[in-house]
Amino acid sequence: MTRAGAVRRMLAVLVAGLLSGTATAQQQDGSAAAYEWRNVKVGGGGFAPGIVFSPAERGLAYLRTDMGGAYRWDEAAARWVPLQDGMTESSYMGVESIAPDPVDPAIVYLAAGMDAGSPAAILRSADRGWHWTIVPVLFRMGGNEDGRGLGERLTIDPNRTSTLFFGSRHDGLWRSDDSGGHWAKVAGFPMPGLGAPAPKRTHGGVSFVLVDPSSGVAGQGTAGRGSRILYAGVADPGAQHLFRSTDGGVTWQADEGAAARLLPAKAAIDARGTLFVTYDDAIGPNGITDGALWRRDGATGRWSDVSPPDRTSGGFMGIGIAKSAPGTIAVSSIDRWNPGDTVWRSTDDGAHWSNLRDRSTRDISATPFLLHEGKGADFGHWIAGLAIDPFDAAHAAYTTGATLYATKGFGAEGALRWAPWTEGIEQTAIITLASPTGGANLISGLGDLAGFVHADLSKSPQPSFTDPYLSNTNNLDYAGQAPSILVRSGSLYSDHPRDATLGWSGDGGMSWQPVRTPAIRPADDKPGQRYDLTGDAAIIVSADGATFIVCTPVPLVTRDRGRSWGLAQGLHLHARPVADKVDAQRFYSVDFDANRLLASNDGARSFVAVAGKGLPAELWPGKTYWREQQYRLVASPYGAGDLWFHIGEALWHSDDGGRSFDQASGRLKVELFGLGKPAPGGKIATIYAIGTLGKLRGVYRSLDGGKGWARINDDAHQWGLRFRVIGGDPRIFGRVYVGTDGRGVMYGDPVGQ
Repeated sequence: MTRAGAVRRMLAVLVAGLLSGTATAQQQDGSAAAYEWRNVKVGGGGFAPGIVFSPAERGLAYLRTDMGGAYRWDEAAARWVPLQDGMTESSYMGVESIAPDPVDPAIVYLAAGMDAGSPAAILRSADRGWHWTIVPVLFRMGGNEDGRGLGERLTIDPNRTSTLFFGSRHDGLWRSDDSGGHWAKVAGFPMPGLGAPAPKRTHGGVSFVLVDPSSGVAGQGTAGRGSRILYAGVADPGAQHLFRSTDGGVTWQADEGAAARLLPAKAAIDARGTLFVTYDDAIGPNGITDGALWRRDGATGRWSDVSPPDRTSGGFMGIGIAKSAPGTIAVSSIDRWNPGDTVWRSTDDGAHWSNLRDRSTRDISATPFLLHEGKGADFGHWIAGLAIDPFDAAHAAYTTGATLYATKGFGAEGALRWAPWTEGIEQTAIITLASPTGGANLISGLGDLAGFVHADLSKSPQPSFTDPYLSNTNNLDYAGQAPSILVRSGSLYSDHPRDATLGWSGDGGMSWQPVRTPAIRPADDKPGQRYDLTGDAAIIVSADGATFIVCTPVPLVTRDRGRSWGLAQGLHLHARPVADKVDAQRFYSVDFDANRLLASNDGARSFVAVAGKGLPAELWPGKTYWREQQYRLVASPYGAGDLWFHIGEALWHSDDGGRSFDQASGRLKVELFGLGKPAPGGKIATIYAIGTLGKLRGVYRSLDGGKGWARINDDAHQWGLRFRVIGGDPRIFGRVYVGTDGRGVMYGDPVGQ
């Protein structure tokens, strides 16, 4: 820990003591409790469309992700530093483009905006991303849309660093002459943009802008004489796609070779003015079937097709040049599904190529999660980002849909070792999580990566969610009195046939067995079929682990691990029961059609109505509509009949199995909630919630059943307010797990604990 970090921690401890007093004291509503936040380590995990090395300082690099913000490589700390955790605008976590200043290593810019329907801005930092000046802009972006691998769209004139250009998706080319403070559309650019796209659609737009550094006189800020020659690619349908300016970006003319039938994706230019452009027949990252790599000679202006001859299928996307070794370039394939994507390297401007795939090895010992599909880690897919260190031609990196690989032996002969370059990067989407009463403290359910048993929160987990393997885990449950028994449901990110979407484990999630339900007919006019194969059916387990209920349209019950099945009398269609965490005979459900609460005291053989005294007159605001939503009726492990029901923006609590309820959220407007170990000396569960108190949205904690709330995140830990799930730890007081949409799982502990 740095000296500054130690001072901040000491101050936080003092603040915590002043604000909270003893753990059991009732907290004043709206107060703050000091927490220390860390990432649960996976070690990467998402799509990073672009990586850029700083040309101004050795050892400085930036990474942009499509939903988890931007990162800076800290050479001294040997880790990536997240740069946007303090932001509250969700849209800004989708980074469309990134541009480090080519002269001043402290300055960096981001173009941020998730999609065409969300806010967009240009962000400027003068201290390497610790703090940002945010300039909202009218042109919408698509940091998490198709085409996010194109770029870079944002560029800085190295000869006049106050001048920036940005290639927008829908509104043509834009320019700033005051370091990003104000922007104006370039009237002389011939492609004004296609305008706002149709819903759920996007445009490629101006895919990149490049400045020829040899065409101006260097000077920092406004001191230099700006560059005269610029290039811009346009990835929209049309007869012309590449444009050149010779008057500093005022006017533009078409300038391209025979690749005009394809769309320009990415480009790089060297000190000689030689331009390399990757082309594709679609904007990606999926759907590309053809492509090419073209070179424009800086001296003659002559274009040449220098595509690697063994492309076989797909197209080209990433492009990197070695500034310290002129003539050395690299290009990546994309959507080359057979035999798989690769990177090629050339030392003679593309006249000859070496395919690196077959002689590459990958050391993933530090991030074994990459084996999550039950097979060896391959070279990677969606290789949109590719860069060669401008200070070291042997250091190269490329991004994939799941990680960032790097090597220090890029020019070596023979076997080429790559390893994940991901320390500090956590970019996963969390769907659900569970903290059982025994075994590992955290079980996660993720999008795209299935999920993991986190025996050590500081280490990348070994994958175990196989048999069945499901890319998305939609629900998790554990047996409250036998926590080594877990159940899960999930779905695949593709339409491949599957035989099971449900599984159970008897060893805390280290191994699994599939659960399969029989075909049923939910109504006379419905066909008989297996309704467990869509991934929509949740599965729950009794407190002793003996009974499973699968929430098919007609809920099915098994007491022998799926060998035989029965019905629960009194349950309605599409019911979603909940198991008591203490009493194995008790289950609960909500009949939203009849507006009543149901309970079973005979092991889910029958359900009957219970009074639910004190609940609102209408229960339907407590209904969930999507398989990835957190269910709103929760049983706690701290007593039989201890129920919590989230209805609308309020939380309700029952300690008598649903016969009566009290309001348990006070003034907090609750979005998500979870339960954790009671405070020392207390009996009621600690409540953790995502919610809004007054005008402040954040992460809150209550020690007194919802009467008083303390905010436990702070302005530096907001993660774009992109929250999916929250849960407390039943064994560690104060520990909370927050599942984000793009920054993985965060876990917090009270400072000083």
